[in-house]
Amino acid sequence: MSARLVATGVTVRPEAGGRAILEDASIEVHAGEVHALVGPNGAGKSTLFGVLAGDVTAESGTVELDSAALRSIPPRELARRRAVLLQQNSVSFPFTVEQVVRMGRAPWARTPAEADDDAAVAAAMTATEVTRLAARSVSSLSGGERARVALARVLAQGVDLLLLDEPTAALDLKHQEDVLRLARSRAREGAAVAIVLHDLGAALAYADRVTLLSKGRVVRSGAPAEVLTAAAIEEVYGQQVDVFPHPVTGVPLVVPRR
Repeated sequence: MSARLVATGVTVRPEAGGRAILEDASIEVHAGEVHALVGPNGAGKSTLFGVLAGDVTAESGTVELDSAALRSIPPRELARRRAVLLQQNSVSFPFTVEQVVRMGRAPWARTPAEADDDAAVAAAMTATEVTRLAARSVSSLSGGERARVALARVLAQGVDLLLLDEPTAALDLKHQEDVLRLARSRAREGAAVAIVLHDLGAALAYADRVTLLSKGRVVRSGAPAEVLTAAAIEEVYGQQVDVFPHPVTGVPLVVPRR
């Protein structure tokens, strides 16, 4: 598969001369794959995510989208090529759910793709199970419902590069799995998906590729089962674990030793 988004040797410092919070990090996000970014708190996952999204400026290194420097792509064009779901999604005004989801179509205003707005919004709300909430004010929703609305907005954008920062954090078990299945489905359709996850079991079950970070550095990157070994997890997280196949599905499980 072709690499849609490539970061090479990226270093980020919060201030000149300060300690790097991300150092010499490299990652490739390929079309047709779910690429999970994992690591303990403070490992640099969200910083690397911000670099990939174009929201964080690196001190050194390069970031390219389809072989073009990310910083050279005008914001409106970038919005037509990649969609970003952040950890925090606040809405300051009493917009309805449908209005918020429709915001994802803004990059296509005054283009031929604008004709697809209604269908794209409806499909996104159906996929995230928020159609019944369409007329509700977003401010009246639970945290989990708001998270699903935010994801629907991203899906409505209709692009083939999705960057999702902890999209399952506020969700119940069913909707966590729904989000991961959606990510997997979009990748099968040819999209490139980068997703920040804390759940190592979910990364093993749904990702095609995993990048493990620790203390601002990339420790390993590759196939999930090769990266998330018991030894690697114990080294990075400081927690002893057992990794073994599920007795029914065969998918590796990560179980802390207690």
